[in-house]
Amino acid sequence: MLDYPLIHALAAVVREGSFEKAGRSLHLSTSAISQRVKLLEQRLGQVLVIRDSPCRATPAGLQLCRHAEQVALLERELLASLPPQAAEGGLRSLRLAVNADSLSTWFMPAAVALSGQRWLLDLSLEDQDHTAERLRQGDVLAAVTALADPLPGCRSVPLGCMDYLAVATPAFVHQHFAAGLHAEALTRAPCLSYDRRDQLQSRWVAQVLAATPPLPCHWLPSNDVYLAACRSGMGWGMCPRSLVQAEVDQGVLQTLSEAPLSVPLFWQATAQAWPLLEPVTQAVLDAARRGLR
Repeated sequence: MLDYPLIHALAAVVREGSFEKAGRSLHLSTSAISQRVKLLEQRLGQVLVIRDSPCRATPAGLQLCRHAEQVALLERELLASLPPQAAEGGLRSLRLAVNADSLSTWFMPAAVALSGQRWLLDLSLEDQDHTAERLRQGDVLAAVTALADPLPGCRSVPLGCMDYLAVATPAFVHQHFAAGLHAEALTRAPCLSYDRRDQLQSRWVAQVLAATPPLPCHWLPSNDVYLAACRSGMGWGMCPRSLVQAEVDQGVLQTLSEAPLSVPLFWQATAQAWPLLEPVTQAVLDAARRGLR
């Protein structure tokens, strides 16, 4: 028989990345968390977490973490079927991976709807090309991802396309692209990048010019800072059309080219938890239908 307090301690260590943070999240001492994980490892006869910075689950540890998430979903489904007075306090945490641009545009109505369904959201922010990795690792139950093909043990449904525009201030465009958009100009004009895994700029350049010149970049790992830098003339950037179209229409920002970069997005979740996640999936699909092309 599995001892769920021990499994919850393991899941907290993997989720938070350290024994100390796991203790704070569960209102236990670091020593108590360590003892619970050690006891679970002794009972199962194998290492479940790699003591590193951050801590990482072993394959066996990931299986237990996924099991804990699914049990939490089953508990929530049971509470929802009970009379209201019996289900009081039935808030449950839901771990999802979402890309930052989706969170700042179309995903928030889904988050609000889920909050109304008594979910406590625990969102992991990653680039849309990498959110699936969190799902593959078992860190989350579902993800908004650019990966169309279902991961092993998962199901995938299309959400729609997010369109990005390459924009900068008119002064920046005049300074760097007065002679037009070409590879040499792009090697001199600073672009804005969210982090070193952000490939939107390179993908758009390859689409427009059929070439991939080296791009000098400012690295700005914050959506708000990224947009502020673009608006201030620090560089050109790939911004969601829904966030900048009004400024383009007003002439505050200018497109480098009329061609957008369209990024298809998908909702992937573990097949085992799919029936339990049906209300979550529906809320996400409803928000995507309104906010994506």
